[in-house]
Parts: sequence; C-alpha cells; structure tokens
Amino acid sequence: MTGEKLRNIGPKSAAWLRQVGLRSRADLETAGALDAFMRVKRAGFKPSLNLLYALEGALLDCHWQEVPESRRSELVQAAEAAIAQLPPPRNRPAASPVTTTMMQEEDTSAPLLFDDAEADRDRD
Repeated sequence: MTGEKLRNIGPKSAAWLRQVGLRSRADLETAGALDAFMRVKRAGFKPSLNLLYALEGALLDCHWQEVPESRRSELVQAAEAAIAQLPPPRNRPAASPVTTTMMQEEDTSAPLLFDDAEADRDRD
C-alpha cells in the first residue's frame, strides 16, 4: 500500500498487495478481502488465513481478531471454494522476494542481463 498505513497490514503483506495491483485503501475496498487474498494466492505467494482476516479487519478498521467468528467462517468457506477452483500447481517454486546484487568496485565490466540463448528465444 502506498503512503497509507492500514491496520493489520504489515510490510510483507503490503508488498504482496502492491505486487498484485492493490496500492491503496480504495483498491482494497473495491476488491474486497476475499478477492485481495485470492490475488495474492494466485500470484504464487503462500498467504495464511490470517492475511484474509487481516484484510477484512483493515476494511472494518478493527484488529483482525475482532472480526466476528461468523464472518471469519464465511470468509474461510468462500476462500476454500475459490482455492478449489485454482488450477493445480505446476511444480515450480512460489514467487520469492526480489534481491539486489551489488557489483564490486574493481569489476568494471557491465553485468549480463540475459544470455544469447534467451535473446534468440525472445526474438521468435
């Protein structure tokens, strides 16, 4: 989320939400807690149900543990139904954090962004 701090949403959750296109409270309100959770899940991250509760709590402006049990049950049932509709995983690792590699000062050569095989494949 950009610029604004939402209740229950820590840095990791905020980064996941940004990466799936939810950058503001208005975006989250438009999507709703379940759709936001499913976007994160479909992106390859592995959110727990606590994220679902946290998103609902953020929308209700309450601590995630204060979301009524009946609403949490509704959300879990809806999430389980939506997850069941997802295609099976393709045996690839989930999305991971982006890392930055720094060049040492004495190395003046430009880093390779991709090799020739990738360049040839991209031209096809």
